[in-house]
Amino acid sequence: MSACRAGRRVGLAVLSGAVVLVGVLGAAEAQAPRPRTKSPPGASVYFLEPQPGATVGTRFKIRFGLSGMEVSPSGTPKPNSGHHHVIIDTDLPPFDERIPADFNNVHFGGGQTEAELTLPPGEHTLQLLFADHDHIPHDPPLVSKELRIRVVEDAAPPPPTGQAQDGHLHHGAGDAGSVAGVPAAAGRRPSPPGASVYFVYPPDGAVIRPRTTIRFGLKGMGVAPAGIDKANTGHHHLLVDVETPPLDGPLPNDFNHIHLGKGQTEHRLDLKPGEHTLQLVFADERHIPHDPPILSERIRVTVKLPPKPVKAKAKGKPKPKARRVR
Repeated sequence: MSACRAGRRVGLAVLSGAVVLVGVLGAAEAQAPRPRTKSPPGASVYFLEPQPGATVGTRFKIRFGLSGMEVSPSGTPKPNSGHHHVIIDTDLPPFDERIPADFNNVHFGGGQTEAELTLPPGEHTLQLLFADHDHIPHDPPLVSKELRIRVVEDAAPPPPTGQAQDGHLHHGAGDAGSVAGVPAAAGRRPSPPGASVYFVYPPDGAVIRPRTTIRFGLKGMGVAPAGIDKANTGHHHLLVDVETPPLDGPLPNDFNHIHLGKGQTEHRLDLKPGEHTLQLVFADERHIPHDPPILSERIRVTVKLPPKPVKAKAKGKPKPKARRVR
């Protein structure tokens, strides 16, 4: 155990969109081994933000990346899915028990893929641990590399806004990607103020390969698979080369309207060379956009084939010229 982590607890840790519960697990329950769900080969979890060695203010954003599995809220058993946990300034917990819920082991059971974290100035370590619906790590476990950051004093952050729902505090900042000012229509789930969806990759105007992994970002809401009715959650839909469809009913499901109903936060897309448009629409368990709707800007990308490898000329002695016979 490193010196900065020995016997250390985070005295001040405020997270947007996270649940911090202290002392909710009984001693007997914490010690009893529990069955672990299997994780698929090649699955991984990682930080998108901040970067290793970054210097950040006392309040900063963290974003999670996930490959090979889907996000699903706690309490929702589903194969090849789970939710994120951030381990702060402490060692990883046992993998055959429920992850503790305290200031050093923070649960994102609402299906969040990003949050705001407030830490005191100094050196800190962060690590992601993915776990199933019962907060038990998978087998084999999905653990990110340990991230070391430096927190420095900055201006006092604005007070958090939002309201607690289903045990989770939902926050939002700004209104990018949402349409406000319209009351919730009948049959459509309301979206919290400031919620937004966006492309982590690729950026607008990027040149990409014909087969590219598209990564999604979500703020102010959680990811839940299709069919799971949970407040302030939904799943992603990727629109390819089409206009935004009507937002007062279920989204189409075809080659141009791709449903990520398992709770995916990324999708490998095959596109022909040329110009293409991409847009994200977040929708509820019935594939109906929220009210106000949560949609990204429509971005443009250019697909190009990779350059053909240049064949190296074979080295060797030159062939002798044929002699002319007279």
